[in-house]
Amino acid sequence: MTHDSFIALLGFAFVTSITPGPNNLMLMASGANFGFVRTVPHMLGIGIGFVAMCFLVGLGLAGVVFALPVAEWGLKAASVVYMLWLAWKIAGSAAPQEGAAKGRPMSFLQAAAFQWVNPKAWAMALSATALYAPDRSLWALALVALVFGAVNLPSVSVWTVIGQGLRHFLTNPARLRAFNWTMAALLIASLWPVLQM
Repeated sequence: MTHDSFIALLGFAFVTSITPGPNNLMLMASGANFGFVRTVPHMLGIGIGFVAMCFLVGLGLAGVVFALPVAEWGLKAASVVYMLWLAWKIAGSAAPQEGAAKGRPMSFLQAAAFQWVNPKAWAMALSATALYAPDRSLWALALVALVFGAVNLPSVSVWTVIGQGLRHFLTNPARLRAFNWTMAALLIASLWPVLQM
């Protein structure tokens, strides 16, 4: 990979990691409802889960999934069902001061597994490997995955910090309810690309 290609990969990883999507919306909601520290496993699960996904997709797993129509349909159906369930959980989240007693943030394993039903993660992994590891060599795939790993955690942390910054404002139950329902609606809206396929 040339120096220019590496810089382009860094830019691609940053832009796709920092922009709104299911992961970042859920992190903002988690930061608001549970705080930064309790959201760290969720952030790490996203980062490490996506690195693994990106590498495996590049190795050819995507070809297997999309070669079988039933597998592709199953992936889409699982994406829709799981994201609707997550939206429901976000909409019903407890107030920040009640968070420790009434709810739990997403765990490391849940966040890592979520990458496999996250439409934005699939688009990112497919695009990154096609653009920056077209030869599918282990070295190129590892580099793409590691760049995403290095860029992703600081990027997703921003969304958690924004959510945590809203905690004081969201101590009012009506504002928290409106925030959580808005986050749930945005998460559902992020399914639009899946429904268009």
